[in-house]
This record gives sequence, structure tokens and C-alpha cells, in this order.
Amino acid sequence: MLFNIFFFDAPEAGQLGLQESAAKFMYGLIKFHNDLLIYMGIIAIVVFYLLYNVYKNWQETSNFIIGTPFTHSTILEIIWTLVPAFILVLIATPSFALLYAMDELFWAELTIKVIGHQWYWSYEYSDFVDINDKPFMFDSYMVPTNDLVFGTFRLLEVDNRLIVPVGDYIRFLITSADVLHSWAIPSLGIKVDACPGRLVQTTSLITRTGTYYGQCSEICGINHGFMPIVVRAVFYKIFLEWLIVKFNIEE
Repeated sequence: MLFNIFFFDAPEAGQLGLQESAAKFMYGLIKFHNDLLIYMGIIAIVVFYLLYNVYKNWQETSNFIIGTPFTHSTILEIIWTLVPAFILVLIATPSFALLYAMDELFWAELTIKVIGHQWYWSYEYSDFVDINDKPFMFDSYMVPTNDLVFGTFRLLEVDNRLIVPVGDYIRFLITSADVLHSWAIPSLGIKVDACPGRLVQTTSLITRTGTYYGQCSEICGINHGFMPIVVRAVFYKIFLEWLIVKFNIEE
């Protein structure tokens, strides 16, 4: 749990904890993860204590454990049957609640289609169309190391970031144009496979502004490690201003 005191919106050198949550469901995932560590710690202490007692009371010459309260104890057998079952119930209850909550589809204010290619991403704002009724769309490629600006992340920065508003539910429709990809952003709690010929839907509610980084987490080919994802969450007014400038919309 000590590794989760300091959170980050992007990977840091030597980081062992999770990235800081920036979406509604990611808060629940981190809380469940930390609660689970408590159960794991208690179980580890009890198991190692029992192993220590076995080691301490082992009589090598007779291949026998010297009599202790733990030897041939019916009460102990009942306890270590009921207690694990009770712990599983305690773990399963919040786990299923979180799982069903994440699977629920909400009414979205904005729909964005995500298309995986070898090896880059395309984004389509399905709710906005130009004068020819074509949706606003752009490609997002990784910035080569030689073209990086000082302070940006190597292998994580892109030439066109995905800009989204905060405070509204966003529907992501994820698919692929060629092979299997996986659109994953740890800070938003999103990891969805992009399957060719299929649309996979997920929703997210980003709760704060910031820039969040991810990568394709499917082994999709030789350049699998060069498909970064950058999502920048801004206030709605800034989002609309960006749309006007990006797609030359007349006010």
C-alpha cells in the first residue's frame, strides 16, 4: 500500500504503484485494489505463522510434528474452512458490484469512435459532421524520438492528441481496421480490445482536467510498442474552441 501513496498520470521511472485515477470507475478499481491488499496481508501473516510453527515443532528423527494446539485439531479445520469462505464473500461483494457498474452503459453526451491500425490510431467525433456530412476524424501517430520536445515522454507522445471534455459521460466505440489491438489508458480505467469487424462500446466519466497516457496492450505486430495513446481532458469551452480551430468550423 505504501507504493500507492504517490500517484502519477503517466509512467515514472521506478514506479511501482498505480497511475492516479482520473475517471469515476478508476477510483473504485484503486479502492478495491487497496482493500484486497489488506486481505492478502492478513492471509500471508497467518500462513507464515503456521509454517513457522510447523518448522519449529518438527522432529526430524521421528518424522513427526511435536504435539501443539494445531495438531489434529477439528476446531482448526472448521475455522480454516469457514474463514476463507467468509473472506471470499467479502471480496466478491464489492467485486461484482464494481464489475456490473463498469459494464453498465450510460447516456453519453459525446461519442468518439476509436479505430486501431498498424500501427497508429484514428479518432472520429461521430456527433460532429462537416458540410458534406462527414464526421470529424484524424489520425494519431507516435512522435519519433528525434522530434520530441523537451519535457515530453519518449514512446508515449503523439502528433495529434485526443481532446475530450471533463464532467460528461463519453461513449467510446472501439474497433480495428486490420488486426487485434487494445486501447488502454490506466488513469481512466480503460482497457478494451479493438477487434476487426466488431464494435466494442464503453463509457467513461473523466472527473478532472489533465493529460493521460496509454499504449496498445495487444501484441499486434512488429511495431506493437509504438502505438501510444494520449488523451487530454479539458473544460467544455476549451473543447469546443479546439474543435473550431482543428476542423476549421465557422462560428
